[in-house]
Amino acid sequence: MPRATAGTLVQCDPSIKAIISKINEENGGLYISEDIDDETCLINTKKLDELKQKLKDASAIPHPTQSTH
Repeated sequence: MPRATAGTLVQCDPSIKAIISKINEENGGLYISEDIDDETCLINTKKLDELKQKLKDASAIPHPTQSTH
């Protein structure tokens, strides 16, 4: 029998999906309801805004290849 899961379908580049997956793992699986493929996942709608903020925070961290000058 088919099952229904409430959530927000997110499609993004594989690099962003990897960041989302890492954030999800670091937080005990609170964000991803279902991992569909390298570019798609179902996000817990109640946690979507929180995940967006964590993604913004992660993108604000300078990477070793970026100049901080």
